[in-house]
Amino acid sequence: MAELDIQISIEEGDWPSEGELQALAERVLEAAATFLKKNEKQPFPTTATELSLVFTDDESIRTINAEWRKKDKATNVLSFPAFPIIPGKMPGPMLGDIIIARETVEREARELEKPFEDHLTHLMVHGFLHLFGYDHMNSDEAEIMEGLETRILAVLGLSDPYEGQDLKMEP
Repeated sequence: MAELDIQISIEEGDWPSEGELQALAERVLEAAATFLKKNEKQPFPTTATELSLVFTDDESIRTINAEWRKKDKATNVLSFPAFPIIPGKMPGPMLGDIIIARETVEREARELEKPFEDHLTHLMVHGFLHLFGYDHMNSDEAEIMEGLETRILAVLGLSDPYEGQDLKMEP
């Protein structure tokens, strides 16, 4: 499989060190990429595949969410694929950007009674799948995407984040 070139940027918020985030991202996203290639027959470019992970705060992600999605509120993760892609098709050498907000992740982890790192791991996987064209705009898409998330998280030793919940969809 092509190597993932993960660029980390801490813009705002009280995040762990860049080194800790880099190590976590490499472990999580390499596992997700390996899973997609092996189980979903996802093709990958033969050269390094690049993506960026931006760690920020609620204020910054709220501004981005308002500008790009017309939703004037903070959210946990936003993904911006570099190019339109259909699940299972070859991505370009640049996958895109994943942006994650500290306060929202922390609050949700507390509400879910999960360790912060486990919830952050889930959101990294969620954002990564969006870069490959997966979505959750309707129940069929949500079932596929959440199934993939659950199986990837199981590979990482984490429990099903959707267990006992209806499919979550936010347009």
